[in-house]
Amino acid sequence: MAKTTDSGSRTLISDAQIGRGRGKVLYWIVLAAVVLVFTVVFIGPLYWMVTGALKSGQEIAQTPPTLFPQHPQPSNYSDAWNDLNLGKLMFNTFYYAAGAVVFQLIFDTAAAYALSKLRPIFGNVVLGLMLATLMIPAMVLIVPQYVTAIDLPLVHVSLLDSPWAIWLPLIANAFNIFLLKRFFDSIPEDLMAAAMVDGASPLRTLWSIILPMSRPILGVVSIFAVTAVWKDFLWPKLVMPSPETRTLSVGIYAFSGGSPMNEVVAASVIAAIPTVIIFLIFQRNIMSGLTAGSVKG
Repeated sequence: MAKTTDSGSRTLISDAQIGRGRGKVLYWIVLAAVVLVFTVVFIGPLYWMVTGALKSGQEIAQTPPTLFPQHPQPSNYSDAWNDLNLGKLMFNTFYYAAGAVVFQLIFDTAAAYALSKLRPIFGNVVLGLMLATLMIPAMVLIVPQYVTAIDLPLVHVSLLDSPWAIWLPLIANAFNIFLLKRFFDSIPEDLMAAAMVDGASPLRTLWSIILPMSRPILGVVSIFAVTAVWKDFLWPKLVMPSPETRTLSVGIYAFSGGSPMNEVVAASVIAAIPTVIIFLIFQRNIMSGLTAGSVKG
């Protein structure tokens, strides 16, 4: 009689040990403790931020802090919206994020398509050099990027307080190009050959065949572009000094010095809501886009 084993069910602790009385109790205790610790670590700061926005200025500054607001003040949110001009800041951030999405989808998709399907000479070398830039710390590039932004080479134009100062550094994103290329690599070459037989040009093939099949990974790239603009602080602070062009993070920081702490916390909650909503709506698309193309069939 052949002996069969289920390798998919192998764990550090066997099913027989877990099924015993003491082993079963110990297993559930450890599992509950781990889940509780990670829940507190990840949810704790979010809970403090949401409840802190409902506290008064004295209560949020007192030591030790209170776990629940003694006298909740929902008006802190409306005060933060009006006093910190969050409507204008949020519009600016949406505008910059939308431009980043459009430019990354156009240029990164074209680069990935060329490297994956058109295969130019020295394409692998170019891809390797792009991926090598991921090893360079972002802080190292701040100074040369800023020098370039204040005096754009050849045209000698300053990009300060211009959306191009946000968009241009984000256009060529090596990580997104790598994700797109890996997805395009998983698309069968038979489709490309059939399109060539029908007389389709490489651009027509990209538009009619590749892009419709690449919606999951294009959604992932779009979400990455939005979150990159939304959470960035240092670069927008350098290139957007005017109050009319600030992003959410820079605007909240600028107003924090003269605003009550509870209003600043409420503004932080409002600023975090769009990204949380985007993640909750598209979390399935994010996972499917990241895993799509990783295994060739």
